Amino acid sequence: MGTMLRVTETNNGGEPQGVSPRLLPKDYPPFLYIPCMEHVADGGQAAAAYRTTKDGRSALLVYSALDRLHACQGDDQPWFGLPLANLQQLHDVRPFDIVYTDVFVPEERRARLEEGLPR
Repeated sequence: MGTMLRVTETNNGGEPQGVSPRLLPKDYPPFLYIPCMEHVADGGQAAAAYRTTKDGRSALLVYSALDRLHACQGDDQPWFGLPLANLQQLHDVRPFDIVYTDVFVPEERRARLEEGLPR
């Protein structure tokens, strides 16, 4: 198992405090395809699409391959690519509670891009 570390603060000497490891499977994909809110020309402007679980947690859906993203989210779903090593940076911008990999989203639960609203 690999770990992704979350450093919440540093002490006066610059040492990390509040480090909480998140276990990642050893065979987790090195590159992730992440659904985003809209098609953009500059990938740096892409905003990840988050979901809320039934128990109120913030979830990030990620896909291990582009064909899986298309099969699970639809061919028109905008996306951006992210190396696994940068996942913590995404969490730092907008924290999420859980990551789900290669989850199928029924068509009625997908976002309509032209309206930006869930179906």
